[in-house]
Amino acid sequence: MSDWQLTRTFPSSAGEVRWDRLGAAGGRPVVLLHGTPWSSYTWRAVARALARGREVYVWDMPGYGQSEKRAGQDVSLDAQGRIFVQLLDHWRLDEPLVVGHDFGGAVALRAHLLHGAAYRALALVDPVALAPWGSPFFRLVRDHAPVFEQLPAALHTALVREYITTTGGPGLHPAVLDALVAPWTDDAGRPAFYRQIAQADQRYTDEIQPRYGEIALPTLICWGTDDTWIPVAKARELHALVPHAALELFEGAGHLAQEDAPAELTAVLQTFLTEQS
Repeated sequence: MSDWQLTRTFPSSAGEVRWDRLGAAGGRPVVLLHGTPWSSYTWRAVARALARGREVYVWDMPGYGQSEKRAGQDVSLDAQGRIFVQLLDHWRLDEPLVVGHDFGGAVALRAHLLHGAAYRALALVDPVALAPWGSPFFRLVRDHAPVFEQLPAALHTALVREYITTTGGPGLHPAVLDALVAPWTDDAGRPAFYRQIAQADQRYTDEIQPRYGEIALPTLICWGTDDTWIPVAKARELHALVPHAALELFEGAGHLAQEDAPAELTAVLQTFLTEQS
């Protein structure tokens, strides 16, 4: 991840957040939210492309990537939604364009529906939004996190690598896979990996799912047809719940469309965001 470093910090209520801003002022700013177990690194190519014509804000949620990881940290969807509202205030952004992937989609939805965060438009990429969610492996780790935390470092790293390779699609470049695994392999990262899974609770999406019909924003839903973590059937289900939402499917892409179909995803986002600016 040496080519992707976040240079700014924000002292959030759940620990120090690392963030950065790309591009120059001009047009409506875009904010990108990552998923789990990822970081803003997954947005690097898309962020740099979008930043050619506007400001782009990226951040690592507390407990992820380059942001603070510590024992007892609240990294739940509830906490991340509140922190996102704090960040928007810190950045003084008035109705930005927001793009959320996976868990980040749920964070953006909670911030908007529960905490009044105002967006100009919202794009959701393979979001965690509909019950039920969580693979059998995910549920196993969540229910037995203290046991998994005792794994030797080498076994832990192998487990994280194997887990990340199951997203579907054509498969990750080895260097990208290394970069995605790396934040979870040091002394702070190993317990943080299990902490974020242990705190993943479907009740945080159950709380907002009945309100998707209230979304009045221009909304774009993007999905990889070969997503093995959240099947493409969920894309159609979510599309039916959000009024006037647009749906874009990426043939052959898995859960990480940013890696599997970066050109297609960037083009679709660029068109949508430009139309809403």
